[in-house]
Parts: sequence; structure tokens; C-alpha cells
Amino acid sequence: MPRRSLLFSPGDQPDLMRKAPGAGADSIVFDLEDAVAPVEKAAGREAVREVLTDPAFDPDCEVGVRVNPDPTLAAEDLDAVVDADARLDAVMQAKTESAADVQTLVDLLDERGATDTPVIALCESAAGVLHAEGIAAHDRVTAVAFGAEDLSADVGATRTDEGTEVLYAREHVVLAAAAADVEAIDTVFTDFGDSEGLREDTEFALELGYDGKMAIHPSQVPVINDAFTPADDEVAWAERVLAAHEEAAADDRGVFEVDGEMIDAPLVAQAERVREYARLAGEWDGDRDDE
Repeated sequence: MPRRSLLFSPGDQPDLMRKAPGAGADSIVFDLEDAVAPVEKAAGREAVREVLTDPAFDPDCEVGVRVNPDPTLAAEDLDAVVDADARLDAVMQAKTESAADVQTLVDLLDERGATDTPVIALCESAAGVLHAEGIAAHDRVTAVAFGAEDLSADVGATRTDEGTEVLYAREHVVLAAAAADVEAIDTVFTDFGDSEGLREDTEFALELGYDGKMAIHPSQVPVINDAFTPADDEVAWAERVLAAHEEAAADDRGVFEVDGEMIDAPLVAQAERVREYARLAGEWDGDRDDE
């Protein structure tokens, strides 16, 4: 299932980490990188470990940890959070710049027995964006995320409301994800007080092909989730398309008509995507069996 919303929570604030699932995000990520000052890294690791190993902490969303990009620090992060009793569904790699970086993290995970833990690779530098295709193709990567703020700092760009300075990179990352058939998660919207601006930015990310968006504040999650929820007419269209697809498949027909429109494989895939997001929002008729 896609991660419509991925909410960061500071790794050195246990109260916020425990509250994070209540925001309704599909994925929450406890941040041991930027959110934790260098002198507080050890305390942050212990705080994250305490939450992840608490039997009472068992939310119905994905739970991940963002580790530091430096392999030595990442190893220390993983020593703290990889535990048989810890709830750890995914690891986000900050400032991923190559498939070799991913492999370094995977080796660290495997050495600690976390051989099935997926990686969310965050492409937020010039090298990371340019190498996004190889990063996304790594077999442990299930999603690539785009970080516009760090990228802008890396290349010396000035951030604007229009975002034209990062548009090429934003498009490049989503193309890399599509080519590798993994999820693409869009950059954060830093002004968490501007809900309308967030909605417009999220809708644009959806138009570009992104599967979800990162959030830095719980108040952003409902706006993001709503933007990724199909409208009623889209859901109704998808229901008709998928029902007709079943009938056409039974007759060995690859192309068929719905509402006067010829439907082929790309439109079926679009209808399946609408169904997936509608199900996440509880907007799909659960009595239907279109699998």
C-alpha cells in the first residue's frame, strides 16, 4: 500500500514520538538525523529504542527510523534500534547519493539480523538526484523520497514559492521511482501553518506522479491524506472500469469501452491506483472483490 503521508517525529522527544501515530499518517519516521543535535545523538538513540521496544507501542501504521548518512553514525543508530523486541518496519537513509550508499546501509542492517527491513532512500543532494535511478533499482529500496531543501542548499539554489529551481530534480526522482516500480515520496512543505499552500503543493506532487508526501507537523497529515484521496466521481469511474475489465478478461478482450471511452492497460492501471488510494481512505466498497 502506498505511503500517502510520511510524518517525521524528532528522535529525542519521546512524548511526540508516542503521539505521532495519532496524526493518521500512513508512515511515521523517528528522526535521528537532522532533528537531533550532534551532542544529543546518544540520548536520541536511547529515546527511540525505548519507544520501539515498548510492547504498548503498536500503531497500525508503518514505523521507521531515519538514520544518519555517515556509516559510522548509522551503525550506532542501528545498534540502538534493531532489536528482536523493537517495532521497526523500515529504515530511511538520509542523503543517499548512490546505490553503493544503499548497499552500505543494507550491509549494516544484515549484520544486525534485519535482513528483511526495507529502505526508504532520501535523495536530497545533486549526486543523489542524478543517481536516483540506480538508487531506486536497489532490491531493498521500496521507496525513494525527494528532499528539496537540502538539494537547494547543496546546489546553491534560492527556494521560491513556485519551486521552478527544483522542478527538474523533483521530476527526475519520480521518473526513477516509476522505472524501478517503487514508491515516490515528495518533499516536505516547510510552512506548516499554510494549509492551502500545502494542499496546492500536494496536488501538484500528485499530478507529477508522486505516491505520497513527507510531513514535518501532525497538522499537515490530514491535508496530505485528503489530497491523495480520489474524488467520488473518480472512484465511481474506477469501479466501472474494473468491473468492465473483469468482464473483458473473461472474454479474452484486452480493450473495452466504458462511458464511451476506449479502455486499455494504462487506464486499467490508473483505475487500480484510484482503488488503492480509495481503500486507504475507506472510500472503496469493501464488499466488492476486484483482486
